[in-house]
Amino acid sequence: MTVRTEAARGTLTYSRMRGMVAILIAFMKQRRMGLNDFIQKIANNSYACKHPEVQSILKISQPQEPELLNANPSPPPSPSQQINLGPSSNPHAKPSDFHFLKVIGKGSFGKVLLARHKAEEAFYAVKVLQKKAILKKKEEKHIMSERNVLLKNVKHPFLVGLHFSFQTADKLYFVLDYINGGELFYHLQRERCFLEPRARFYAAEIASALGYLHSLNIVYRDLKPENILLDSQGHIVLTDFGLCKENIEPNGTTSTFCGTPEYLAPEVLHKQPYDRTVDWWCLGAVLYEMLYGLPPFYSRNTAEMYDNILNKPLQLKPNITNSARHLLEGLLQKDRTKRLGAQDDFMEIRNHVFFSVINWDDLINKKITPPFNPNVSGPSDLRHFDPEFTEEPVPNSIGRSPDSILLTASVKEAAEAFLGFSYAPPVDSFL
Repeated sequence: MTVRTEAARGTLTYSRMRGMVAILIAFMKQRRMGLNDFIQKIANNSYACKHPEVQSILKISQPQEPELLNANPSPPPSPSQQINLGPSSNPHAKPSDFHFLKVIGKGSFGKVLLARHKAEEAFYAVKVLQKKAILKKKEEKHIMSERNVLLKNVKHPFLVGLHFSFQTADKLYFVLDYINGGELFYHLQRERCFLEPRARFYAAEIASALGYLHSLNIVYRDLKPENILLDSQGHIVLTDFGLCKENIEPNGTTSTFCGTPEYLAPEVLHKQPYDRTVDWWCLGAVLYEMLYGLPPFYSRNTAEMYDNILNKPLQLKPNITNSARHLLEGLLQKDRTKRLGAQDDFMEIRNHVFFSVINWDDLINKKITPPFNPNVSGPSDLRHFDPEFTEEPVPNSIGRSPDSILLTASVKEAAEAFLGFSYAPPVDSFL
């Protein structure tokens, strides 16, 4: 018996059709085999591949992999590529490449872990995010923005570096520089405040990092002591770029309400358009906190604190130098058009008298000895991490890909939301 169908654009014998149907039925009965094996079985069946319904399944599953439809299909993809993981899928990395040793941080969408690469014996901080949690809060654009900003950070010494990124069907993995000198927040908590020379050193390195981001038309928007790390020598490393806003020209503005309450600039609270000077307000707030122990305008009552930011005059105690006072007054100017940095951005901060003792070329080349040395003995020295994190057990799921993937609507949505997340550096610079 011969069945002719125009849709199939060819002739199918009964036995051939039965073979194609058998593959589909096997898939329905044995979903646990995983989508990858299923796709490969279909891809290797030349008759099945010609059927339009089968082609549509292949197209949904692997739109960036047209070679699956060729007569000589490529080798099966790795577990991290069982579903469309984007045009820049990283074939070099998967969760099982790492020993995940300790939890060193936590956030809204996942954890940061100290990990050792099994082959290279190198240590990294791996940020592992749950796709489901990101999609639930509609934060996928911020995550992709963080990825984009990280790719641009490779040239600056005070910004955390991305080595590579990859994903599985349910998680995203950022493989970052491992920085174990502790958060600035951690050290401020222990010491309450810093002497002016130490605060100046940190403020200069932070300003340098912000100026570099601004040169790339990126506004950071979330400067706070928790996002400022110290490396093993005591230099600043800015991290967490989830709230960065890209493509902000020198005179450009944005209006998204975001940030951390204690450090929000007045124009953000007013829900007015704001520009890169929002970062200089935050620098002023962090410098104030380093010198005085609390952010400016702080109150335990958030509504009162917001009112203070908007309406209360800046009050400075007399235990700082005139140059520090002048800098804080310039950075914490409520009118952004009059704020220090409004006219010539980083150059105005760099040229301020408070930083006159800083040799900026030496600073950027790390030739200035940091005023504080964390004295870590090596990668396994976790003394500057909060025990709340390090004592938490490492979840088993962190180090493995899902055993099977069902082509559900949520999985398809996650695949489409993070297209292009994965990043592999050029082969000659990998690891």
